[in-house]
Amino acid sequence: MNTLTHHIAGQRLAPDSLPVQPVFNPATGAVQAQVVLGTPACVDVAVAAAAAAFPAWADTPPVRRARVLMQFLALLNARQHQLAEAITREHGKVLSDALGEVTRGIEIVEFACGIPQLLKGDWCEQVSTGIDNWITRQPLGVVAGITPFNFPCMVPCWMFPLAIACGNTFVLKPSERDPSAALLMADWLQEAGLPDGVFNVVQGGKPVVDALLTHPQVQAVSFVGSTPIARHIYETGARHGKRVQALGGAKNHLVVMPDADLDQAVDALIGAAYGSAGERCMAISVAVLVGDVADTVVERLAQRARALKVGNGMEGGVEMGPVITAEAKARIEGLIEAGVAEGARLVVDGRGLVVPGHEAGFFVGGTLFDHVTPQMRIWQEEIFGPVLACVRVPDLAAALDLIHRHAYGNGVACYTRDGGVAREFARRVQVGMVGINVPIPVPMAPMGFGGWKQSLFGDTHAYGEEGVRFYTRQKSVMQRWPEGSEGAQFVMPVAK
Repeated sequence: MNTLTHHIAGQRLAPDSLPVQPVFNPATGAVQAQVVLGTPACVDVAVAAAAAAFPAWADTPPVRRARVLMQFLALLNARQHQLAEAITREHGKVLSDALGEVTRGIEIVEFACGIPQLLKGDWCEQVSTGIDNWITRQPLGVVAGITPFNFPCMVPCWMFPLAIACGNTFVLKPSERDPSAALLMADWLQEAGLPDGVFNVVQGGKPVVDALLTHPQVQAVSFVGSTPIARHIYETGARHGKRVQALGGAKNHLVVMPDADLDQAVDALIGAAYGSAGERCMAISVAVLVGDVADTVVERLAQRARALKVGNGMEGGVEMGPVITAEAKARIEGLIEAGVAEGARLVVDGRGLVVPGHEAGFFVGGTLFDHVTPQMRIWQEEIFGPVLACVRVPDLAAALDLIHRHAYGNGVACYTRDGGVAREFARRVQVGMVGINVPIPVPMAPMGFGGWKQSLFGDTHAYGEEGVRFYTRQKSVMQRWPEGSEGAQFVMPVAK
């Protein structure tokens, strides 16, 4: 049995006394490895290693830090298939999707390699008579990332490349459900020349999370996951004086206007709802069908949902893999049952799907509901599975009202061929990331990722220039070289 451990100060650590948890292959339902679960004591060791490495790493010129990241980038590019295969084996998403995830992670590393430019400060000569003022940004110290199972490469890459490029040292707590990607990246960072202790991985569950949130030497915490946990992360971290960036849940809507290209809209809905078995925080889980397009769109969606090729993500031609665990499968199927009980029309039922040769796998077929209302749990709750709910509304105003009634505000999309409608939708919608004829509007590396309302707790979005600001703090320096003494000054200094 392969044992997956911690990576601390450049070494794999696995004390015999620690408990272990199985790591499944979701496509087969078989245990393929075990992961060692850490304790608060493991966090203490990792933070101590990061704290010891911080002074020298912070003093390393940004261009030299960037060169280490460039070496890491080269390894990522050369070994992306190896990383993607590890993700598919533990998460279940199809291999092409895993490769897409790795590519998005690579893009953030590319952005972080520009850190000498990103850390340039501001300068004002002669801000007052004989005085110059400049602004610099300096690293925080030891920072931590707590990341979810659904993107075991991309989401950590939202965090650690920029954090260490800025001069911080990092402790990553990946999901214990698919921990191999974090360990591979730790090995490759070390191979790229990153000093021991700058990047550390501690496996585990809630005890490890709470230890990071309360540790006095951890200066900042980044998190991506569900809204209840994001709220806990934000409140606990802030109460202990930490800078916190906590990205929560989502219920993303895609609005189909009457003038939309319906072929494009249906393609978008199928891919965005059922890609990665719906286990994306940017998945489209609600189709908002405006006016008289509803019947046509629902009929086309039903045909496509029934024809989805579901199976082992390592096999060619598969469009959708399993969900992550048996517990996730049971929860998703329970919510499908709730939708039926509350009166939604179940057009395509994905429950009970059996994939030949993978009878023990954690599979849920593509599921489609029609005539869903805001009173139903399947509209209110983040299902995180391959379930698409269709809501019918008369016009754009009603579509916007529906979106605004939801507690989440992560991502949204609108399909239309009317530029005026598109502009009005993008301007008025109260959601952090908006797509116009783009179903999953995940921003590119320089732009930053983050939602509104209960989809984000904290003041800064992930990665991009917002990420640089999160992982650094501003220092203002005022300097002058007077000739002789002017005597004591007892008034507030002002510009002269």
